Amino acid sequence: MEAAPLCRDCLTRAPPGAPRCPACGSPRLIVHPERDALSIAHIDCDAFYAAVEKRDDPSLRDRPLIIGGGKRGVVSTCCYIARTFGVRSAMPMFKARALCPDAVILKPNMAKYAEVGREVRRRMLTLTPLVEPLSIDEAFLDLSGTERLHHGPPALTLARFARDVEAEIGISVSVGLSYCKFLAKLASDMDKPRGFTIIGRAEAKNLLAPLPVSRIWGVGKVAAER
Repeated sequence: MEAAPLCRDCLTRAPPGAPRCPACGSPRLIVHPERDALSIAHIDCDAFYAAVEKRDDPSLRDRPLIIGGGKRGVVSTCCYIARTFGVRSAMPMFKARALCPDAVILKPNMAKYAEVGREVRRRMLTLTPLVEPLSIDEAFLDLSGTERLHHGPPALTLARFARDVEAEIGISVSVGLSYCKFLAKLASDMDKPRGFTIIGRAEAKNLLAPLPVSRIWGVGKVAAER
C-alpha cells in the first residue's frame, strides 16, 4: 500500500491522490511507493555560491548573477536566472558575458562559502553520523536505522532538513533519495532547484536505460566518448 503523500513545506500527510496539501495548500507533495523504505540520500545545495550572495544582498534576488574571475577566468557557478541565458559552470567568462551582458559578476568569497558549508554540514551530522562529503556543498547521508531517533522515516527527516535549511540558513537544497549512492546522486540533480526526487528499486532499470553514459557519476567527457 502506497504511503500517504507527504508535504515538503509543512510536513503534513495528505490523503491519497490529493493534488495539494490540505493543511497549507502546497503542491509540493512527496509521493512514491518506496518512499518510506529508502535511506540513502544525496543532498546538494542549489547554485551554492550564487545562493549565498543572493541571501546576503537582496537586491540581487531577481537579477542574473555569475560568480567567477576576470575576463580570462571561468565561471565558478551562476544562479538559475543566468542559466536561462545559457551560462554554465566552467564556461569562459568572456563567453558568459556575451550570453548574459546584464549579469552581475562577483568574485568568489571562499571564506564565506566555507562557513555556510560548515553550517549545512553540522546540520547534516544531527541527522546521522554517516555523512560522506563530496564537496563544500554536497554530501551523501546514510539514514538507515534513524526512524526512532527522528520519529519518522528518512524521507520525512530529509524534508524537514531541507525546509529548515531554507528557512534558517537562507539557501535551498535538492535531495535525492534511493537505495544506493549512485542513484541518490542522480536523483538530486533531476529536479533542481528545491527538488526532492526518489528513485526506487522498481523503476531504476527503466530509468537508467535511456540515459547517456555521461550521466553516470564519475564519468567525464573523455570516458563517455570511449
